[in-house]
Amino acid sequence: MNTEVKAKYLKDYKKPAYAIESVDLLFELFEEETFVTNTMQIKKTDASVNDLTLDAVNLELLELSLNDLKLQESRYIIEEEKLTVLNVPDAFEIKIKNKIYPQDNTELEGLYKSGDIFCTQNEPEGFRSITPFLDRPDIMSLFTTTILADKKKYPVLLSNGNKIKCHEDFKERHGVTWHDPHPKPSYLFALVAGNLGSISDEFTTIQGNKVALNIYCDLGNEQKCHHAMHSLKASMKWDEEKYGRAYDLDIYNIVAVDSFNMGAMENKGLNIFNSAYVLADTDTATDANFMGIESVIAHEYFHNWTGNRITCRDWFQLTLKEGLTVFRDQCFSADMNSAQVQRIEDVKALRERQFVEDASPTRHPIQPESYISMNNFYTATVYEKGAEVIRMVYTLLGEKNYRQAMDLYFETFDGQAVTTDDFLWAMHECGDFDLELFKRWYKQSGTPRLHVKESFENGTYSILLTQKIPDDVDGKKQKPCYYPLKMGLLDRDGSEILAKTLIISKESETFVFENLKEKPVLSINRDFSVPIIVEYGEAQFAFLMKYDTNSFTQYEATQNFALRTISEIIESSAINDDFVDAYGHLLDLDVDLSYKALLLELPSVSAVMQLQKEIDFDAIYDAQDKLLLHIAQKYKEKLLDIYKQNHLPASASLEAKYIAKRAIKNRALKILSILKNDEVAELAQKQYEESLTMTDRIVALDVLENLHVSYAEVALQDFYNRYKDETLVMNKYFAILASSSRYDVLERVEKLQRDKVYDEKVPNLVRSLVGSFARNHKHFHAKDGSGYKFLADKIIEIDKINPQIASGLCGAFKVCDKMNKHNQDLIKKELSRVISTQGLSKNSFEIIDKILK
Repeated sequence: MNTEVKAKYLKDYKKPAYAIESVDLLFELFEEETFVTNTMQIKKTDASVNDLTLDAVNLELLELSLNDLKLQESRYIIEEEKLTVLNVPDAFEIKIKNKIYPQDNTELEGLYKSGDIFCTQNEPEGFRSITPFLDRPDIMSLFTTTILADKKKYPVLLSNGNKIKCHEDFKERHGVTWHDPHPKPSYLFALVAGNLGSISDEFTTIQGNKVALNIYCDLGNEQKCHHAMHSLKASMKWDEEKYGRAYDLDIYNIVAVDSFNMGAMENKGLNIFNSAYVLADTDTATDANFMGIESVIAHEYFHNWTGNRITCRDWFQLTLKEGLTVFRDQCFSADMNSAQVQRIEDVKALRERQFVEDASPTRHPIQPESYISMNNFYTATVYEKGAEVIRMVYTLLGEKNYRQAMDLYFETFDGQAVTTDDFLWAMHECGDFDLELFKRWYKQSGTPRLHVKESFENGTYSILLTQKIPDDVDGKKQKPCYYPLKMGLLDRDGSEILAKTLIISKESETFVFENLKEKPVLSINRDFSVPIIVEYGEAQFAFLMKYDTNSFTQYEATQNFALRTISEIIESSAINDDFVDAYGHLLDLDVDLSYKALLLELPSVSAVMQLQKEIDFDAIYDAQDKLLLHIAQKYKEKLLDIYKQNHLPASASLEAKYIAKRAIKNRALKILSILKNDEVAELAQKQYEESLTMTDRIVALDVLENLHVSYAEVALQDFYNRYKDETLVMNKYFAILASSSRYDVLERVEKLQRDKVYDEKVPNLVRSLVGSFARNHKHFHAKDGSGYKFLADKIIEIDKINPQIASGLCGAFKVCDKMNKHNQDLIKKELSRVISTQGLSKNSFEIIDKILK
């Protein structure tokens, strides 16, 4: 076990002893090596400090000068991850030249190559592997960057800010100088060089400034960038209208690359994207892909103000920019599409990932107190739960006061590196809520529960609400939370009596409603106003499924009634006829079809397992299948009618009504597939062959894979032959096969690793094949431990290539302490083997160490 790994703590934060006022960078790019010359103007901010210690990883130093004086080795010390210059003056210039090897960088942090493209990823601590620096977010500097490279191989040379000079006075090489007029931390530095295709447009800001917009990609993919460009312009317009924030440079560049650890990166004026979140057309991208691109494009653009202009003081404040910006992109997507569908999708994602994280040994607050590897804290908790905390602030303040508070935040902290407390101060200045109590959301971990007990007597209805706050990961007691709880009361005809937002602040409190003619039906946590689990044994789910006037709580009632029904099947095999009847009512609802498709979706395995003290995946799958089969048999004709009425194979339109039709008919097809008959198999086969959209093809392919082996083999081979040169589409292919319910799935996954399309150095491919198998609970958690051994081997192997991707795979073992003893022992055996591996990264060590404890 790696005993040298040390944690960093929020309590140890100290202000920097130096300020780097300006940075002048020169990159000389070659095929085998890159030379970086870094000239910095530095001032002391703490006169008691004599030496300058810079962060530096794998430093190959060539030259070091202080105020134009070349330093001898006695004046500096190179240690592991540090360069210390001794006895520096109060103000000085330091010049450093070093050599790096981007072509050998498989970790995809710092400067690396994605195919033939040079690109960077510096958040959180990648810049130190490019050049020595005070690599922390509270060091904000003015950057000027010159890039020199081969003219034919790298005609496009990009960096942050505005282009200020071109250098063409070389025979075979050329250069470009970029200057960013806005101070920024090093994690926002970006560089791209390559032979790239592009599309261009422009946007005029509310101040009348014209901004040149460019999206770069691999040559030949230009036509797949238009949806991203449309999304970018819509984002710029929305941010002006909703937040009064205009763009602040002459140019905005986006570059799509295949090898990228994250979804995208908001580098100032030069966003670098995983190509999955840029490239799309109806032949290769699903409706969900188009929606995802719109959301991520917006997210990175919104960071220009919530992340770049105002950034984090330290990495413990990560949710300051990420939680806020996720909330902003969720609101944008709700405005661009169906608000009710967007809210449900956001909550689904939260529960699938963050609630599971909250119940695991790796749980943490949205503002962690310590970390070993900062890469491990780009989590659903920091992002998605962080967004829910911002949403609660929005609910507490109301739209008008929230906008005033955001204006105050921007005006007060523009150009600064700040904390979550600074943000909450601005919110509190414009709103009335208990700031100290609300801060517990930032400091406490786990998902709170709210127990509901109701009573009705003589026209008075009362609800007793009791908070159940989980202990933290170390077993320490945590305190009650403060939050807004939206609720409503319905009469027996389904009409709304009242809608109200309660303020919850105590461990237990009672709310009373008088002068009622009859006992009302409670609709609680409307719009999912607070990220909690509601314990409400008397909830009238069937009634709420039929009559609730709030779309989210109608969906919630359906999910909760289904969860209760599945749990009953696990315990007694009996199917609740009341749920099945209420489900039939949903089939006849005249509502938005995208919303209806969500209503008809049964809870996921992840949702069911969260209810079990000891997880039994076989029992969960069997119960799900039994309920689904009963529904499909009883409502077969209705489901077939829904399918046939909405199946338009010749339509590839992205208009909302056609997306909705595809959503509902594909939901019906998936439900019908449990019947495992030739009629449904033929529907799926025909859909695969005739439909124009990837949405329809991929659903049909998934259905065939799990329904009809011979049809599936023909369709899969056709799909492979058609798309084998389209990496993004092959991600879908690998994911379908790795998620299959067929008995030989692990054997097929192992074989697919040898496919010429698969490349372990490309994170998207690893996530689609290995990551999808790790989420295939039935086979991953096989009793013989084969799934665990496979993943453990992959973690060891990939950790040597890309520790960030390896540590992400470690997360599949987070459910260890909720498994039966047999599976727990198998998991611990494999994780003990991984953690004892020589040279294991701190990324993987941190996750595994928490699980084993």
